[in-house]
Amino acid sequence: MKIIIAGAGEVGKYLAKMLLKENHDIVVIDNNEKRLKTIELDKDFLCINGSCTSISVLQQAGVKNANLFIAVTITEEINIMAAILAKKLGARKTIARIDNMEYLEPKNKPHMLGLGIDRLIYPELIATKEVVGNIKQTGTSEIFEFSGGKLTLFVVKLDADAPIINKSLREADMITKSTDFRAVAITRNEKTIIPKGDDLLQVNDMVYVITNPSGIHAILKYAGKKKLEISNVMILGGSRIGRMVAQRLQSQINVKLIEIDIDRCESIATELNKVLVINGDGRDSELLLEEGIKDMDAFIAVTGNSETNILSCIMAKKMGVKKTVAEVENLDFIEVASKMGVDTIVNKKLSAASNIYTETMKARVESIKCLTGSDAEVLEFVVQPGATITTDILRNINFPKGAIIGGVVRNEKSFIADGNTQVKANDKVVVFALPEAIFEIEKYFN
Repeated sequence: MKIIIAGAGEVGKYLAKMLLKENHDIVVIDNNEKRLKTIELDKDFLCINGSCTSISVLQQAGVKNANLFIAVTITEEINIMAAILAKKLGARKTIARIDNMEYLEPKNKPHMLGLGIDRLIYPELIATKEVVGNIKQTGTSEIFEFSGGKLTLFVVKLDADAPIINKSLREADMITKSTDFRAVAITRNEKTIIPKGDDLLQVNDMVYVITNPSGIHAILKYAGKKKLEISNVMILGGSRIGRMVAQRLQSQINVKLIEIDIDRCESIATELNKVLVINGDGRDSELLLEEGIKDMDAFIAVTGNSETNILSCIMAKKMGVKKTVAEVENLDFIEVASKMGVDTIVNKKLSAASNIYTETMKARVESIKCLTGSDAEVLEFVVQPGATITTDILRNINFPKGAIIGGVVRNEKSFIADGNTQVKANDKVVVFALPEAIFEIEKYFN
């Protein structure tokens, strides 16, 4: 597949590296030579220094033969114009990154399609949904829903008092006696493994668990977690994510939002009449105490500064807040933030890249999630008639070692997969995969 990526920023760079694993013909366009040089070290990329809204540059990139054109510069207007031009010049499918919710309204989508833009990606909206989902399911570090919640991926950190500590997976299965969930991976000391029956569960392990709705309570119990009822939330930062999170939570719980810019405070207060908006510096511990941080059930830091978000979450933890969420856009800080005790980390660039990645798969993929604490990915495949995965029970299918099937959604029902599971055409199958296995697993579902 020939793929052109306009924009060599974090999203474009991460996408290019993801796509390289599948031997695509990739061209990256950017008008900043320094940004291009950071990815030009990989000789499998063709990098073009120039404007992605220049017809001659697009033609030089081979846009007329492009299967997919992805515009992910930091400027919405440039992305929209580049996608329109790419379509007119022959690109089969175009995607544009935007930062305006208006374009996603159902009444406006036909206008964008009419211009030649096949899909719009709003990273802040994707990140907002992740934050709200994690707030609703406390006791977990991350949570991702598939097929409308019929299957869920939970990421839980094992506490010292968890009943399954120092037990092998096989022993843990005997203790839990549940067919409603399955541990599909463990991250330990920055390394992610697909566990086997004799692998031991240890304190501070990050365990990735696929479950159906009936297994959620048991997962928290055996991981040594308690479900916390969220009634009071403090949000640091009136960014687009901060606003959208506050808007979605304000009708259900008490929300306080702290923003340092007075004009932005006034705008948010007018827009969100159920949110208490406070003008101040959220890095000030005295201010946080005055505003009742000790009474908060959750603290969400979504300023434009990763360091501020991490440090404020650590401070909130020390003041007794049970659940903390930090937006961390610096990829190098993600592992550090997790080790320092931040419960949930959100990175809108990774989320956007995951969303776009689905368009490049040969098999039909409903969704892909890039996990912030791991280089692994979770994919939701739709099984095609005659696919290899349907030819026998899973035990007899030679599935790649770096991947594991967690669960299956069939019609309106979901169930956890085991060796005797027979996958059928049109099933939706959730697969946890390490990077080296992704290219291999596609052929099983196509």
